[in-house]
Amino acid sequence: MGRFTARVSIVVSEPRVIKKYPNRRLYDTQISSYITLEDVRKLVLEHVAFVVVDAKSKEDITRSILLQIIFEREEDGQPIFSTAALEQIVRFYGDDLQSMMTTFFESSLRLFAEQQHALRRQMETVRGEPMNIIRDMAERNMTVWREMQRSFLGAGAASRCKSADDDS
Repeated sequence: MGRFTARVSIVVSEPRVIKKYPNRRLYDTQISSYITLEDVRKLVLEHVAFVVVDAKSKEDITRSILLQIIFEREEDGQPIFSTAALEQIVRFYGDDLQSMMTTFFESSLRLFAEQQHALRRQMETVRGEPMNIIRDMAERNMTVWREMQRSFLGAGAASRCKSADDDS
């Protein structure tokens, strides 16, 4: 009996190349247009693979661009890193455990992102049910309220009719 063998080709796409020019402008070679740091941040949020290279030296400067984005986000609004956390990070540079910290940060952030994704999925599935429950409760409350009003108004009308009969 013959064996069936299948060939699987894996397509590995090249990361998007962004060039940084001496005038500090970023040029996205895929869309042939200048972009901003905010555009690069959006690429990160959309999980688009990219690399930032210095246009003159061809050096990979992706990390420095990402650090610049983090710096700007830390300066605006609610920072992620407290002063104490930043002090601890600074202390790990040059320490024997520095390489372990990289692995620890990557693993911790990956786990946190997975848990956050799972929680959001759960919230999306649960979101409909509590809203239905609240709506149903509100409808029942309105029905009970209307019945109470009818009973109260009916009792008041009956009481007035009886008073009018007693007066005659």
